Formats: sequence, C-alpha cells, structure tokens
Amino acid sequence: MKAIAVNGSPRSGGNTEILLKRVLAQLDAAGWSTEYLKIGGRPLRGCAACFKCFENRDKRCAVKKDGMNDYLEKIYAADAVILGSPTYFTDVSAEMKALLDRTGMVAVANGGALQGKIGAAVVAVRRGGATHVFDTINHMFLMSSMIVPGSIYWNLGMGLDKGEVLRDEEAMLNMDHLGKTIAWLGKAIASNPDGFPAPPVGGA
Repeated sequence: MKAIAVNGSPRSGGNTEILLKRVLAQLDAAGWSTEYLKIGGRPLRGCAACFKCFENRDKRCAVKKDGMNDYLEKIYAADAVILGSPTYFTDVSAEMKALLDRTGMVAVANGGALQGKIGAAVVAVRRGGATHVFDTINHMFLMSSMIVPGSIYWNLGMGLDKGEVLRDEEAMLNMDHLGKTIAWLGKAIASNPDGFPAPPVGGA
C-alpha cells in the first residue's frame, strides 16, 4: 500500500517534518511504500473558484502555473494521505490551505474522488492553537468521505526551534501509534471485498 505525507511548512528540517517522518517510519516498517513531500519551490496559490474542474472532470486543477497537479496525482495514487502543518495564528499555513481547498474542490468535481482513502492530520505548535489546525485539515478529509483514524491524543507536537519537538515524548509516541493505526486500517480496508460504499444518487 502507498502513503504520502505532505508538509505545509516553508521550513526544511523543522518540527512538522520530524513529526511526519516519524509517522512514515512506522508505515515503512509495516511494508508500505511511502513518500514525503514538502510544499515549496513553486508555491501554491489559492483556489481561483473558476469551476473548470467541474467541466473537465479529469482529476486535475485547471490552474497549471504551479505544482498543484503534481500533488494531486500523488494524492490520488495513495491509499493514505498525511497532511502536516505548523500553527500560524491558530490555523494552517497558507500553503497548506491552498492544498486543502484545491484538493477538496477537484475531488468534489470528480464524483468524490477521495472517498475511502485514509486521511490523517499532523500539527506542529509552539504553544496554543494546534487543535484548530487539526480541525481545519480534518474538515476537508471528512467532507470528502475519507476515513480519519484516531490515536492516543491529538496528532500534535510542541516545539519552536528545529528539532525541539523531539523532546516532546508524548508526541513521538503518538506519531508512532498513528503510523501503526494507519497500517492496521489500511490492511482492514484492503481485506473488505465490498469496498467503500458509493455516495447516494445525486450526491457528490
């Protein structure tokens, strides 16, 4: 099975990256194929609300001047999508918000293309506001009929300077548990012969 982790932090080697890679390590150990991506280089713009994705229905965004379609291709190929963000004024980074809005819109335009995938949010925080970031990411997952696994606490780690989150022992245990839970859930989903239930007639 395939898992992708996308880091919405503009900072390389930071706490969000450490948390995401900790989750992926458990999936690697379980035999999954994993990939880590950081949003950067070609920054993502927000959704243009052009609704061309509803006309084209090709699982792509009509705005092709940034790397959004590269991310979409990898997201749709994955069984589990783990999105991570630092806490910026009690919410996700601008880069992660762009990814959420455009991924969700393209999924709706293509008949609920994310349904049945596993979605997990991971948050780095200095002090407060992390649960709102957690909710922001999970809202897109839940509105897209994705399956959101729980863990032993909210999926967040505390730290400001690079590497400081490693001192948050509870966060490290939580990331380990989250990775194991995703692996278990993926196995359970794969063993279901009936697959994920189709949306109702007239639904997305």
